Amino acid sequence: MSTSMHVPDSRLPEGDPPRARDFLQIGTHRLASRLIVGTGKYSSYELMGEALALSGTDCITVAVRRERLIDSRGENILDFIDTNRYTLLPNTAGCFSAEDAVRVARLGREILLSLENPGADWVKLEVLGDTKTLLPDPIATLQATELLVAEGFQVLCYTSDDPMAAKRLKQAGAVSVMPAGSPIGSGQGILNPNNIRICLEYLKDGDPNYPVIVDAGVGTASDVTIAMELGVDGVLLNTGIAHAADPVQMALAMKAGIEAGRLAYLAGRIPKKLYATASSPETGTIAPKPR
Repeated sequence: MSTSMHVPDSRLPEGDPPRARDFLQIGTHRLASRLIVGTGKYSSYELMGEALALSGTDCITVAVRRERLIDSRGENILDFIDTNRYTLLPNTAGCFSAEDAVRVARLGREILLSLENPGADWVKLEVLGDTKTLLPDPIATLQATELLVAEGFQVLCYTSDDPMAAKRLKQAGAVSVMPAGSPIGSGQGILNPNNIRICLEYLKDGDPNYPVIVDAGVGTASDVTIAMELGVDGVLLNTGIAHAADPVQMALAMKAGIEAGRLAYLAGRIPKKLYATASSPETGTIAPKPR
């Protein structure tokens, strides 16, 4: 598999953050951070706002169907989100049919148009198969992708790690395919790295800049780093931060993890070997004293 990637410009000043030198392009949207963070499951909006800020993200996703803009305390989630700072990515979480997902996507577009947020023209598509696994319905997901693309949406598609399903979604016009690392909210990390590698091979064949984003299942910073070291272009997560014992500290950890993983992938790891290889040169060493 080709690993031809944009390498950050080494002429930039030392100390310049990696994300400032290495943008993520998804359709017409350019993101400085490769971490996309959700807004659900936090114990308070104040905590959510602090965690989002410290994660370094500039793109946050909101579940249009599940999220009540005004909660029982009369608080509006949008009061805690700087819509000038973040590009909002509406998602169709909680939808179980193509028709329902398309309806929710349209609603998200109207909300963001009223806010004059640049995220109005895209959507993170989820069409789930059941409530137990929260795995995607592959047929309904493909149908919804085709419908939304025809309506002018830039579709980021949540899918399983099945390489053929991923390939079909790209062919249907998705601007990004987002294979799951493991089931939503499970915190199991990347269960099948080989499938992610094959997804990358198929999706980037002839199109090395096509964005592939791991979506769902990561539980800690090392999961994010492992995903990035595989060569994916970004990670979308929510529960890993929101349900951490200390979401603010975990947001900082996820930020560091995604930057470390990206840099490690670009740097290229050494091959794994069965036996040791000396780090010091073997030539020019001091000869042992004759007996």
